[in-house]
Amino acid sequence: MEPPITPDTRNSTSPPGTFRTSREIPATEAQVFAAIGDPERLARWWGPAGFTNTFEVCEFKVGGRWTFTMHAPNGTDYPNENEFVEIEEPRRVVVQHVSEPRFRLTLGLTQTPTGTVVSWEQVFESAGFAGRVAHIVVPANEDNLDRLTVEVLREPPLSLGDASESGRNR
Repeated sequence: MEPPITPDTRNSTSPPGTFRTSREIPATEAQVFAAIGDPERLARWWGPAGFTNTFEVCEFKVGGRWTFTMHAPNGTDYPNENEFVEIEEPRRVVVQHVSEPRFRLTLGLTQTPTGTVVSWEQVFESAGFAGRVAHIVVPANEDNLDRLTVEVLREPPLSLGDASESGRNR
């Protein structure tokens, strides 16, 4: 597992204002992708620990809108407006956060012999803003991956050899 980092100044190929982390989840790509692409499941795991979500619209398709409010444990509401700009089932989802602060989030899924590595890359349009919020973003991104792991593992597992299935037993 790659450790979380602050805005990436060590890798000259990364745009300024980039945050990266990854996590291996003991599940197939299809199972992980299902937890991302199903709005009900996405609402359960999205956001930092203790946050909940109210989705107004979640059109999981290229060009689809994703509008929701994150509710912090202290009662503060954070409205969000996003667009799904790329979806490559079951390997990649790219989301453009079109409300402020603007950023692009890329989730990559790579099957391994023991599960799926989820790569999380968040690139803020403003490197200065990213630097000011790194102390919030870095642990929040780790919380997201913690919560995604819990959501994926709550579903009945498929064998790793059955990656062509949708990720759910019916």
